[in-house]
Amino acid sequence: MISFGSVREFAVLLQELTQPNEAKVQAAAERQAQLTKPAGSLGRLEDIALFMAGWQARERPKVERIRAAIFAGNHGVAARGVSAYPPDVTMQMVANFRSGGAAINALAAACGAELTVVPLDLDRPTEDFCEAPAMSEEDCLRALNAGAAVVTPDLDLLLLGEMGIANSTSAAALCAQSFGGTAASWVGRGTGVDAEGVARKIEAVEQAIQCHSAHCHNAFETLRRLGGREIAAMAGAVLAARALRVPVLLDGFIGCAAIAPLAKDNAAITGHCLAAHCSAEAGHAPLLDALGLEPLLRLDMRLGEGSGAAVAAQIVRSALAAHGGMATFAEAAVAGAL
Repeated sequence: MISFGSVREFAVLLQELTQPNEAKVQAAAERQAQLTKPAGSLGRLEDIALFMAGWQARERPKVERIRAAIFAGNHGVAARGVSAYPPDVTMQMVANFRSGGAAINALAAACGAELTVVPLDLDRPTEDFCEAPAMSEEDCLRALNAGAAVVTPDLDLLLLGEMGIANSTSAAALCAQSFGGTAASWVGRGTGVDAEGVARKIEAVEQAIQCHSAHCHNAFETLRRLGGREIAAMAGAVLAARALRVPVLLDGFIGCAAIAPLAKDNAAITGHCLAAHCSAEAGHAPLLDALGLEPLLRLDMRLGEGSGAAVAAQIVRSALAAHGGMATFAEAAVAGAL
């Protein structure tokens, strides 16, 4: 299991990223060339199979064990009226996850994923980042380690999701700090706020950037000043998964924003990640572009909870079923390409 004992350990691991097994990628490509289909005819399904082969170090990768990890946290900036819902909803939704009544429960079951729900100090919101860092160093390290703790080397695929009232405001701030642009270019309607709510979100992000930008000199500082516990946990899970070579399906705007500070420090962090979908949240498409990720799906989803990742896991299953289950030309006694 991976853990971050200090800020320095986190930074070192971010710079010393593991790499896929290129020999297995080549072996998988050679297998694909012999399958009973025209070359490239399964499109991105073929790319997914090679991606998974490299990270799992298997010519025929598998998806027997999928974990969906959902992190929950509360944000001090919620007091500024940036969400359509009160902070109490975070805890209420965690209870809903645990009782099996949420969308992620149904979607995780449909794709065969085990669901892990990790609430993070819900009775203790982060600080209002318009006035102070969202988290102390100790708080941020604990959140990073809570994320890393859900990653085990026996996983074939990790899905990440979140729940946290006001976390789309935090996500917008992380994107603005990591990739530039105005607050307005990253802020969306989130839970469905009206025009006045959007204006409050923009103002909050602008104040946060003004307060913290000069101090955001690395990924850790950006996460602790502008993030939230559930956001830092997702970042920790992504970095731990990379160290253990576990492929990751990212969900929506907030899940992708969690790795924006990491990508600013080392763009290669996205190498073991697939973008599940492009959500309806305004900032998600430009964020995916900044991360260099092409989404598997475009379904106008904007729920969070890891819901888009759970749907996209079905695509990964299909890719590996075709790659591992099809016959070769020789096995089927079918004449191959000339």
